[in-house]
Amino acid sequence: MRTRLLAATLTALAAVSLAACSSSGAGSDKATSAAGSPTTSATSAATPSGDATAPGATTPAAPAPDPAASTADGATGAPAPDAGASGAPAPAKPAPPADAGLPTKPGTDLTAKLVAALDAIDPAIVGGKPDQAVDRARSQCQSMYQFPKDKQKLADLANQRFTSADHPQGFGAEAAAKINEALLATLCPPAR
Repeated sequence: MRTRLLAATLTALAAVSLAACSSSGAGSDKATSAAGSPTTSATSAATPSGDATAPGATTPAAPAPDPAASTADGATGAPAPDAGASGAPAPAKPAPPADAGLPTKPGTDLTAKLVAALDAIDPAIVGGKPDQAVDRARSQCQSMYQFPKDKQKLADLANQRFTSADHPQGFGAEAAAKINEALLATLCPPAR
């Protein structure tokens, strides 16, 4: 996936560079790379001089990368080129999926353990609504996955999620810490 993204980025960069050169009349400054395909000269594409820059252009075009250096042979396992060497930015680290850290809906046994653990802290946390408590617990587990070191943020989120009619602002800092401990002991996946 990363190789395809890099190849697509480099292809787009080459197309933009070639289009800029052909529209400005700088077609005579082409060289042939080791692979035999034409590339633009780095000095003519990067230096705004007279005919080499399109009218109205504010920045010079980037040099086209060498196609032989920008591809990796997946069949032979040849290493992919260094993104800095080809002039293209390194691809961004992919973001974790939106459901990262979200545990699957628990079965009846695990739900009973979770409800018992929350009832031990305060019976009003579940308040006779185990399905709602499980949904809130799963969301809290996801936050624990995203912010494993931020105890204060996790306590604040527990107080926002676990509320009742008698506790609209949550059950307090001490109860929130106990809720988080109970979730780690029952429902939440291990820390990464």
